[in-house]
Amino acid sequence: MSGSKPSLESRPAGVDQCVISEDIELSNLLEAIYRRYSYDFRAYSRDSVARRVQYRLSMSQIASISELQYRILHDESLADLLLKDLSVNVTEMFRDPDFFLALRTKVLHFMKEDHIRIWDAGCSSGEEAYSVAIILNELGIHPRQQILATDFNSSILDKAKQGIFPLGRMSSYIKNYLAAGGEDEFSEYYNSAYDGAIIKRKLKDYVHFAYHNLATDAGFHDMDLVICRNVVIYFDRDLHERVFGLFYESLRDGGYLCLGSEEGLIGSKYDDYFDVVDKKYRIYQKKAGKSSTVSGSANKLTSKRCSAP
Repeated sequence: MSGSKPSLESRPAGVDQCVISEDIELSNLLEAIYRRYSYDFRAYSRDSVARRVQYRLSMSQIASISELQYRILHDESLADLLLKDLSVNVTEMFRDPDFFLALRTKVLHFMKEDHIRIWDAGCSSGEEAYSVAIILNELGIHPRQQILATDFNSSILDKAKQGIFPLGRMSSYIKNYLAAGGEDEFSEYYNSAYDGAIIKRKLKDYVHFAYHNLATDAGFHDMDLVICRNVVIYFDRDLHERVFGLFYESLRDGGYLCLGSEEGLIGSKYDDYFDVVDKKYRIYQKKAGKSSTVSGSANKLTSKRCSAP
């Protein structure tokens, strides 16, 4: 019959309708989060998002993604828990010490200008930004808010600004620091109070924390170094390209880009616009004289919520 709808029986055999339904539910959930709370996870790796949503369903004893969607639209406390689940990023001071040693000796050692500009994108709770601040301090680069540390999770930014970390983590942080080429006593960089280690003011003065969403906001200008490690691994290919475009536009000619060990520019259209400084630790240097038009729409967006110091 002309114009009639296909029956369920006519759909392709072997297609798991439950999987299709859950994928639709997940898409609707992410759209609801974006429209209600302005957090954009729609272009994140679907498998990663699905695992974190399933974790929240289990922890909150919610039967389905659709029910979770309804509840987060009417319960901001539950929404906050879900947003934390979706934005969790495992981090620590001098995580991957060999990378920080390479950063110190191959990049920052040659950046002894009076004022350099560093963007730590996806800074999470601040451990990475403070690690870079320690290196700058030991290289004799004076604190003038050299590091712009950004994240899209406002609550985790508040934690980063406080600079208070569990005292029990310090032993592992000390090991990382020494392996990364640390030159002083690590205890010189924090004060102990009860069960907390409070980052000293001399390090905090290096860092400016601010809101920024890599999925929706514009980049910056004339950065000497962009660090974004273990973040884009959670993005799909389209968002990869958008973010690499932001970084390309944000860097001055000759500026450096650092990505995570499981990330890289291979397969990206931006691969040809950077030289490889350290293949193992994913350190790149922007080539001079390349056309900025390759970034396409990435440069058309503007951000009103964050500005570089």
